[in-house]
Amino acid sequence: MRVVALVQARMGSTRLPNKVMKPIGGVPMIELLLARLARSREIDQIVVATSVDTRNRPLVEHVRTLGYACEQGSENDVLDRYVQAAKGHQADVVVRITGDCPLVDPGLVDEAIRRFKAANLDYFSNTNPPTYPDGLDIEVCTFKALEQASRETSDSFDREHVTPYLRKYGNFKTAAMQHNQNLSALRWTVDEVADFAVIEKIFGSFHPRTDFTWSEVLDLQRQQPSLFDGNLHIIRNEGASMGTGQKLWKRAKQVIPGGNMLLSKRAEMFLPEQWPAYFSKAKGCKVWDLDGSEYIDMCIMGIGTNILGYGHPEVDAAVQQTVGAGNMSTFNCPEEVYLAEKLIELHPWADMARLARSGGEANAIAIRIARAATGKDNVAICGYHGWHDWYLSANLGDDKNLAGHLLPGLEPNGVPQSLRGTVFPFNYNNFAELEALVEAHDIGVIKMEVVRNMGPEDDFLHRVRKLATDRSIVLIFDECTSGFRETFGGLHKKYGVEPDMAMFGKALGNGYGITATIGKREVMEAAQTTFISSTFWTERIGPTAALATLKVMEQIKSWDTITQTGLSIREGWKGLAEKHGLKIDHWGLAALTGFTFQSESALAYKTLITQEMLAKGYLAGNSVYVCIDHTPEVVAGFFDALEPVFAQIKQCEEGRDVMTLLKGPVCHGGFKRLN
Repeated sequence: MRVVALVQARMGSTRLPNKVMKPIGGVPMIELLLARLARSREIDQIVVATSVDTRNRPLVEHVRTLGYACEQGSENDVLDRYVQAAKGHQADVVVRITGDCPLVDPGLVDEAIRRFKAANLDYFSNTNPPTYPDGLDIEVCTFKALEQASRETSDSFDREHVTPYLRKYGNFKTAAMQHNQNLSALRWTVDEVADFAVIEKIFGSFHPRTDFTWSEVLDLQRQQPSLFDGNLHIIRNEGASMGTGQKLWKRAKQVIPGGNMLLSKRAEMFLPEQWPAYFSKAKGCKVWDLDGSEYIDMCIMGIGTNILGYGHPEVDAAVQQTVGAGNMSTFNCPEEVYLAEKLIELHPWADMARLARSGGEANAIAIRIARAATGKDNVAICGYHGWHDWYLSANLGDDKNLAGHLLPGLEPNGVPQSLRGTVFPFNYNNFAELEALVEAHDIGVIKMEVVRNMGPEDDFLHRVRKLATDRSIVLIFDECTSGFRETFGGLHKKYGVEPDMAMFGKALGNGYGITATIGKREVMEAAQTTFISSTFWTERIGPTAALATLKVMEQIKSWDTITQTGLSIREGWKGLAEKHGLKIDHWGLAALTGFTFQSESALAYKTLITQEMLAKGYLAGNSVYVCIDHTPEVVAGFFDALEPVFAQIKQCEEGRDVMTLLKGPVCHGGFKRLN
């Protein structure tokens, strides 16, 4: 019987790219693994089985330079890769070793092969159940069994992980080798940066020897356990149950503070340890993850950026034409003029505009201009206005000065203490509170969202406008979120109240980065008395996308469509709550609609919805940012899928423990939703 060891290795690992070629003491990890495995007496040939991905070229070249065969096959169908490599080298028996196990022990491998032969088996391993340290994994099977598995299974999990089918259904004669002590909690494999650091320490402890046995490593761990502490938090075989996006998210948190660029898109905000996290494609109201799974987005739709749905053909065509013509040059792009004119046309009270690429920038621009225009530092705010120092300085005070009123749990670390006492929050619809701030703090600017979670009461907006006019205060409406949701332009048009300045973002470019600050000439010209400038505010794609987006919006009256859809979704939630005897509170604009369960377990229930709906092909929680592709058919399908989850929640309200239904932790709550 010809025994061929196939070492599965590739450069494109999601959690730790290029790991098999990472040097340990100056020697690539794969080279150390092969040298250790070559000491086996039962193996006739060692072959590295990698994929045809071009990223593997350095691996292929290095392995062949060392004198080993290296075969390339499918990237994702690893079972077929094994079959083809085994067939090409006339294997009767295949020993499966993975390239992330550099501590592979040739003596243990030989023992497994001898036991396999003696018992006349189809499949044998030391991993089922696991009793050896993770990283000493050995699987042995006949080529005939491997070939049969490849013929009979089409399951993607079987084909990615090579051997699961051999352990299923009792179709094959199998057995396992177990250690007399369960050491499966020990982790000697390499999936992540922390793993690699531990392996480096192990090899460093035995240097210059590389032929140490696994028993010697075990003795080392018992004598110096601190060397092995770095990866204790990682779960054995975690990768087998994780999607590509989940693996990449773990990797991202090693190199990006927080894991990504936006708090609201962190995986922990949705479904910790289960959220796909990254997308490969988006179209209409559908999103595909990195594994090709398709979902209907009944969630935040890019944080409200795509009223016209993902990848609207007219908007994308305009952008593609711009890309072809060139996005940047020494000259300015004409589209910035056309967009400024269009926004002023939609808001006749305004005379001038400045463009940027993010909502936080637009808010900072508006504050800088307004302070320059009034000559006053103090600002009264109501709502969420970005992350910049001027805004987060509201959290520099103590509780008596309303610290914690804004973004509780977010410390203003890094914000200069000198900004303390310049920004004063007030609650929506509380005119007396705002009036008191103006009286006490010589307020020069009032910045607020027109509506966030509720509409104005007792003529609130008109009273704010009069107060600002009477006191020569610049009134700014932050419409970065609310703009174009209920009117063709700012939401303030609905209420008949004109500000001195307004900002627009999110939906303005239907997924492309563009924001605008518009205002009255006497205010906006103060921009010339200060410094407001940035290179990529001059790029061409953003204004081009905005112009195309506005054109489509105007043609189809998108604001009417999404408002009606949002109202129907709100009624759907209300109907489910009434059917199951649950109490919920609604909030948000119709096109940014959401609800909250009246329960101490509200956050857990939201997590349960996300978990169960994800399994049904929906991105969902307790809010929907509506787009024109949320058709009645899509909404109906969504509620058909959601109804059983409400039934589960009702059971929990009657005594069932919701935590028994969750497959991971409860999602994070984010910062306080402002009223």
